[in-house]
Amino acid sequence: MSRAFYRKYRPQKFSEFIGQEHITKTLTNAIASGMISHAYLFYGPKGSGKTTLARLFAKSINCQNRKEGEFEPCCKCTSCIEIQEGRSMDLIEIDAASHRGIDEVRELRDGIRFVPSKSKYKVYIIDEAHQLTKEAANALLKTLEEPPAHTIFILATTEVHKMIPTILSRCQRFDFRRLTKKEILKKLQLIVEKEKIKIEKEALEILAQKAEGSLRDAESLLDQVFTLFGEREIKAQDIKNLLGLVESEILFSFFDLIVEKKAKEAIEFLNSIYEKGVDLQEFVKDLISLIRDILVFKIGGKNLILESRGEEEIKKIENISKKVGEESLKKMIVLFLEAQNKMKFSPILQLPLELAIVEVTKWSSELSG
Repeated sequence: MSRAFYRKYRPQKFSEFIGQEHITKTLTNAIASGMISHAYLFYGPKGSGKTTLARLFAKSINCQNRKEGEFEPCCKCTSCIEIQEGRSMDLIEIDAASHRGIDEVRELRDGIRFVPSKSKYKVYIIDEAHQLTKEAANALLKTLEEPPAHTIFILATTEVHKMIPTILSRCQRFDFRRLTKKEILKKLQLIVEKEKIKIEKEALEILAQKAEGSLRDAESLLDQVFTLFGEREIKAQDIKNLLGLVESEILFSFFDLIVEKKAKEAIEFLNSIYEKGVDLQEFVKDLISLIRDILVFKIGGKNLILESRGEEEIKKIENISKKVGEESLKKMIVLFLEAQNKMKFSPILQLPLELAIVEVTKWSSELSG
C-alpha cells in the first residue's frame, strides 16, 4: 500500500530537515553535548515541522549507536527503526485535542514512573497541548516540576497564549516560523525527482505558494495532484483548475475597472467570471491579497512581496501603486474583507461584492495616488 508523501518523505535525520535552522542548531548542539532538558515547548503554525522535529529529537537521544559528541541518529538500530515505524514503546504521542481530560493526564503520570522498556529515555510528545483542560494542565504541571530522570516531555502547540504560564516556565521554548516558498519548493522538487513525477515548474511553484507556509499541506496537495493526473505531465493550468485558483490577469483587469470607477463594467465582469465557474470566495481572497501587496509596495515594502509575486506581477503592482492613494487602498481592503465575511451568509453569493464595488467606485479624487 502506498503511503502519503508527507509520511513517506518525513525526515529521518536532522540533515534532511528543511527550515527552522535556528531550532535544529540549538537542539543538535544540546544532543551532542549531552545537555538534555526534561521539557520542551514547540510553538508554531501547522505544518511547520513541530511533531517531525520532536520525533527526530526522540530518535536521536535514544539511538543505540550514536557516539558521544554526535547528534545524528543511525537509523539502523532497534530503537531508531521502532521509532521510524511508529511502534516504539518508549515514544508516546498524545493528541491533547482528543485526550484532554484529567483522567488521561493521571494515566500519563502513572506511566512515567516505569522506566523505559528498551531506550535511555521515555519521550512524551503532547500535540495541541493548549487544548488540555485546566485541571489536566495543572496535573501535568506537577509532573513537569519533578519528572523522573528517564522522562522527557515535548509539548507542541499552535496557540501558546492559551497555555498556563506556569507550564511555559517549566519548558525550553522554541518558536517555529512558517516555511518560505523557496524552502517548500526545495522539498517538493526532491519528492518529484524521487517519484519521477512529470510536472511543470510553474505548477510546483503554485503548490508551494498555495500551501501558505505549511510543508505538510504542500506535500498533501502534490499527493492529490499526482493521484488525479497520474503518469502524464502535470501542467500549471491543471493545478489552477483543480484548486479553483484565479488567474492574476483576471484580478488586475477587475482592479483596473475599480480604479477607473467603472461600477457597471466591474459588476458585469464579476458576474461573467462567476458564470464561467470562477470560485468567488477564492476570487475575493486573492483580490484582498493583491490590494494588500499594492499597499505594501507603496509604503516601501517591495521585499515583502518578492516571495509571492513573479517579475511581471511586480511591474504591474509598481504601476498601480503610482496611481492609487494609500488611504484608498486601506479602505478597499476593509470593504472587501467585510464583503468576504458577508458572502458566507448572503442568499446571492456575489451581492456583497457588488455592493463593495458600488461603494469603492463612488469615491472620486480619493483614488488618485
